[in-house]
Amino acid sequence: MACGLSLFQRSPLSTLHTPLSTLHSPHSTFFFACRLAAAQPMIIAMDYIALAQDVMDCEIEGLQRVRRELGDGFNATVEAILECLRNRGKVVITGMGKNLHIAQKLSATLASTGTTSVVLNPTQAMHGDLGILQAGDVLLALSYSGESDEILVVVPLAKRMQVTTIAVTGVPDSDLAKNCDITLPATVDREACPFNMAPTTSTTATLALGDALAMVLLDARGFKQEDYGKLHPSGAIGRALLLRVRDIMRQDDRVATVAHSASVKDALLAMTESRAGSAGIVDDDAKLLGIFTDGDLRRHIGDYANILEMPIDEFMTPSPITVKEDDLAVDVLKLFEDHNIDDLLVVDAENRVVGAVDIQDLPKLKIM
Repeated sequence: MACGLSLFQRSPLSTLHTPLSTLHSPHSTFFFACRLAAAQPMIIAMDYIALAQDVMDCEIEGLQRVRRELGDGFNATVEAILECLRNRGKVVITGMGKNLHIAQKLSATLASTGTTSVVLNPTQAMHGDLGILQAGDVLLALSYSGESDEILVVVPLAKRMQVTTIAVTGVPDSDLAKNCDITLPATVDREACPFNMAPTTSTTATLALGDALAMVLLDARGFKQEDYGKLHPSGAIGRALLLRVRDIMRQDDRVATVAHSASVKDALLAMTESRAGSAGIVDDDAKLLGIFTDGDLRRHIGDYANILEMPIDEFMTPSPITVKEDDLAVDVLKLFEDHNIDDLLVVDAENRVVGAVDIQDLPKLKIM
């Protein structure tokens, strides 16, 4: 596949090379101009898309190569970081140029998934920031060529401080790789840049490799959804992962329940009094038998002239989906989405109704 073909190589601009003699006539010039004006926008738009697809194809090929070549270096990197974390160390990531931006993203991803991480600017390291490193840390040094002077200066200093050094590079026999304890290859065939110079495929590959590393570490450390929520306390993600059902459910007079012997009218009155969209149907021991919603009423009201006087248990949904007080709010969201429902009843260990969750409450609680 040819990557990065020039826009001009693609465009059928030979239409511009019309013999001058054919343009002397105002009539032919008019038609030529109209034809060119009509065709040119579509030609350019098609070329932009094709060029963008070529760039993506180059980067996909780069990712596929890095994926194929995952091996001992990746396993050694994972083990080194796990050992570092067990000893309460941290992952320090450094890089120059575009790789410094990649380092910042990777460090943020690691930190947000439970792996303590910071970024070290190699230039600032020579002016005091080297103090970020401490014995037992791991240093991920990002350099595709493996010959970045600034990075090559930092590595021996880090090793002197008993820091495990890992080269993330596209050149496994580079000076960086030779000077680091572990080499994590990130080799691609070429950049998506038509000059094969601007870091594109290589930085995408490094980013993907870092994401893979973060997710493997997450799994290896047994990092749970609740742990993720603790590190994201603000916003909808944090609220959904930290809040429990008891924190968001309606209680007491906001929950409608009626006996199984009640009529549809009784259920509607209870729902109106509680300002609820549903009512729980309970047996003589107050245990849940079913649920009746305003949607059930709309579906059946045209079928029965005397529906209000009919027994509620003829229209309820038996054995409805329920949640417990200790369930996470995020579980409630999933149930609403998976089952296309608007109301959930909260029950205790004896299957007695203790609360209700109405989907209309979630936006007010900033959970969705």
